[in-house]
Amino acid sequence: MTDIPKRRITIFGSTGSIGVNCLEVLNEFPDKFTVQYLTSNTHWETLLSQAQKFKPQAVAITGIKPELSIEKQFKAAGSEVWWGYNGLNEIARQENMDLVINALVGAVGLKPTILAIEAGKNLALSNKETLVIAGEIVMQKARQQGVSIIPIDSEHSAILQCLFAEKKESIHRLIITASGGPFLHRQPETFADITVAEALKHPNWNMGRKITIDSATLMNKGLEIIEAHWLFNVPPDKMRVLIHPSSIVHSMVEFIDGAIKAQLGVPDMKIPIQYALSFPERWDCQLLPHLDLSEGLTLEFFPPDFQKFPSLTFAFEAIKAGGTAPAILNAANEAAVQLFLEEKIRFDQIFIALETALENYPHTTRPDLDQLLTADQWGREFVLEKFNEF
Repeated sequence: MTDIPKRRITIFGSTGSIGVNCLEVLNEFPDKFTVQYLTSNTHWETLLSQAQKFKPQAVAITGIKPELSIEKQFKAAGSEVWWGYNGLNEIARQENMDLVINALVGAVGLKPTILAIEAGKNLALSNKETLVIAGEIVMQKARQQGVSIIPIDSEHSAILQCLFAEKKESIHRLIITASGGPFLHRQPETFADITVAEALKHPNWNMGRKITIDSATLMNKGLEIIEAHWLFNVPPDKMRVLIHPSSIVHSMVEFIDGAIKAQLGVPDMKIPIQYALSFPERWDCQLLPHLDLSEGLTLEFFPPDFQKFPSLTFAFEAIKAGGTAPAILNAANEAAVQLFLEEKIRFDQIFIALETALENYPHTTRPDLDQLLTADQWGREFVLEKFNEF
């Protein structure tokens, strides 16, 4: 019997929340996978411990200056170090890998995604900003290269599972669920008083700082709507957001005959990560928690408050406008969230920054990649320059 070769895995952003969970899942299947490349921004010590355990051929460190002492430690672990975003992009171009897991946060994930697609590599995608900024270009390149893009986000993984073996013309609408974040029941007139510490206390999920703030503003759900549009080729008028505080139903698909499929599970990112690795199969894994329906769970759903969380409105408007609008929305949001985390603007001013940026950028309807990157840069600079006026 011929041994099945191990799949060679690369993880962009291996020291972040998603990346760490990915490695935990991969560790459960040493006979199926080998780790080829890993990358991190600044957490080189965590990256070093990962390199010592998983023995990647090389790592990329993007956020600190090259240091010979660090290189020596990685060399002792058996891994070469490539520095900066050039190093990250060089990894994306490598031939000796089978699946690239993009767990980067923000627009920085776009270029390595495109390079990996151009190299013909299949993708497991957690970096939603890639599709928010350049969804049309990315999906077109994936089709041209015959590359599969499997979502890791729990909501898009749920939709993928619900659509398995279904026909696109049978879809009535996609229903993306949202926990509502930590301020679901907080009065909007108190939003100006929200502290960073309060905003980082998500009720259900353990995520990175930026994504946690996005969840608090519901911008995360707005970005997911844009991402779902490109992943599943469904127009915005066939998508709906529902608040589901317990985060047990990760998303649903309503079909034209009135039937609704839902994917349920405990709120643990290892479940959609493993599905992205095993797709279209399912594997047994003792690491994954199971949902016990006998515990008397109550599944509550209700519509979001678009006035309280206008980021949802901005997202639907951006996807309908198309062109550079989603890129501007994403860039403005990244800059505004960073300013909030640095305590330079209030929580409620994040919404003002998004609206102001969308209103002021000269919109382009059919942008190429360079125009999208220019729009991205403009959105960041606009918010950073104007934040005192919000």
